[in-house]
Amino acid sequence: MEKKGDQLDRENFCCSICLDLLKDPVAIPCGHSFCMNCIEAHWDGEDQRGIHSCPQCRETFTQRPVLKKNFMLAALVDQLKKTGLQAAHADHCYAGPEDVACDFCSGRKRKATKSCLFCLASYCEKHLQPHYDSAPLKKHKLVEPFKNLQENICSLHDEVMKMFCRTDQKYICYLCSVEEHKGHDTVSAVSATEWQRELEVRREEIQQGIQDREKDVKLLQQEVEAINHSADKTVEDSEEMFTQLIRLIHKRSSDVKQQIRSQQETEVSRVKELQEKLEQEITELKRKDAELKQLSNTEDHNQFLHNYPSVSALSGSPHSSGIKIRPLRYFEDVTAAVSELRDKLQDILGDSWTNVSLKITDVDVLLSEPTSRAGFLRYLCKITLDPNSANRRLLMSKENRKVTDLEKRHPYPDHPDRFTDFSQVLSRESLTGRCYWEVEWSGVGAYVGVSYKNVSRSGRECGIGWNEKSWALDCGPDRYAFYHNDVSTSISGPDSSRVGVYLDHRAGLLSFYSVSDTMTLLHRVQTTFTQPLHAGIHLYVQSYAEICKLE
Repeated sequence: MEKKGDQLDRENFCCSICLDLLKDPVAIPCGHSFCMNCIEAHWDGEDQRGIHSCPQCRETFTQRPVLKKNFMLAALVDQLKKTGLQAAHADHCYAGPEDVACDFCSGRKRKATKSCLFCLASYCEKHLQPHYDSAPLKKHKLVEPFKNLQENICSLHDEVMKMFCRTDQKYICYLCSVEEHKGHDTVSAVSATEWQRELEVRREEIQQGIQDREKDVKLLQQEVEAINHSADKTVEDSEEMFTQLIRLIHKRSSDVKQQIRSQQETEVSRVKELQEKLEQEITELKRKDAELKQLSNTEDHNQFLHNYPSVSALSGSPHSSGIKIRPLRYFEDVTAAVSELRDKLQDILGDSWTNVSLKITDVDVLLSEPTSRAGFLRYLCKITLDPNSANRRLLMSKENRKVTDLEKRHPYPDHPDRFTDFSQVLSRESLTGRCYWEVEWSGVGAYVGVSYKNVSRSGRECGIGWNEKSWALDCGPDRYAFYHNDVSTSISGPDSSRVGVYLDHRAGLLSFYSVSDTMTLLHRVQTTFTQPLHAGIHLYVQSYAEICKLE
C-alpha cells in the first residue's frame, strides 16, 4: 500500500512532459501544471501555428498564456522531496531494459527525456538542460526519446540524413540528394515536421469530432430515456382515459337499461290496472244481462210490471272503453335513439382516432428530412396568398394562388398588412410544424421564401430576405442566390422554373429544392424560428409566380 501511495504521489507531482518532479511549476488556464521550461519549450514549437495547446488535455489557447510560478505548488513539491519522495522518485527515473538511456550519464543511466536529431544523442533531464539554456542548442530538433539514433547517419557519407527521397522511399543525406539520388523527388526532413503539425491539427479536429459525437451519443441516450418515459406516461394516461370512457359508456348503458325497466314496470302496471277494471265491468255487465234475460222471460205480467222499474235502469247500452293501442311500437324509439348515438360516437371516434394516429406518427425526435418527392408530399400544406398583403402592382388570381407583376397599380383598398414598396405578398396561413409547397415562376425572376408576419411593410428593409425576419431564394434564368438579413450567398444548381420549399419549424430547418424530373437540394438553412412563418413571394418586373396544386 505504501508503494502504491508513493506511485500516486509521483503521478500527482510530476510534469507530464519530462515525467520528472515539477521544477518551477506553473499552472496553465486549463488547470494542468508543468515545469516552466517544459511548457515554454512545448509552446515554442507551436508558435508558427499561432495556436498553443495543453499537452495533456489538448485544450487550445489563441494567445500564448503568460506563465507565473506557482509558489504554493513549488513549496509543496520541495516539502515532499524532504520527506523522502525524491528518493523514491530517483529509482523511478533510472532507465530500465525497455527504456531509452541517457547517453551522457556516468555510472547508472537515467531515463532519457528527449532525443536530439542534430546531436544524435538522448538526454536525461539534467543533461538536456543546455539545450534549453544555450542559444545555439535551442535550434536543435528535440523529439521523444527513441533508440538506434545512429540509424539516422548516412552509411555512405557519414552525414546526418536530413532529406527524404520520395522516389526511392528512403531517408538520405544532403550529399545523396546531389549524387546517388540526383533528379529524384526529394524533400527536406523538416517538411515532415510541418506535415506532423498538420497531422496534429487534424488529430485535434478528429478528437474534437470524437468529443462532439460522444456528446451527441449522450444526448441521444437522454432522448431515448425521454421517449420511453413519455411513451410510458402517455400509455398510462390514455389507458386511464379509455377506462373512464368505457366506464361512462357502461354507466350510460346501465342507466338506459334501468330507465327502460322502470318504464316497462310502470306501463305494465297501468295496463294491468286498466285490465282488472275492465274485467270487473265485464262481470257487472254479465250480471245485469242475466237479470234482464230473466225478466224478459217472465210470463206473469203482474210480476213483470212489479220488477221492471228495478231493472229498467239496466236497459241502457254500456259505453265503449275508448282504449286505443299503438300498433307494435313501444320502446323502438329508444332503440333508434341509441342507434343514432352509436353512429355519432363511431363518427367522433373515427375522426378523433385519425387525429390521435397522426399525432403518434408525427412524433419525430431526430432531424430527418425526407429523401424523395413522395416523402416531401407527405407534408404538403395548402397555401393561399393574402390579398391584404399584396403590393398594388400585383394582380391576384381568383383562387389567390397566382400573382403577376404587370407594372401598373391596382385599386386595392388600404390595409396595414399591404406591402407598399416591393411587389411581394405573404400567405394567409401561418406555418408551423413540417410543411412543404412548390412555386412555379416565369419571367425575369422571383424571390421564394418565408417571413415572420411582423416584418416591415415599407422601405428597403421590408424586402423578403433583406432583413433578419425573412429568408428567401432568388430565382432567375441561369442563377440562384440565397438572401437573409440583406446578406446574399451565391448558389449553383440545375435550372428549373419550379422550386420546392421544405420547412421544419420545430427543428429550425428550411430547405430549397430545384424540382424537375428529380429534386436537387439548392440550399439548406439551420436556425431557430421564434415565431410562426408565412410563405412569401417577391416578383421582378413582368414576372409571375404560382403556388402549385399538388396531389
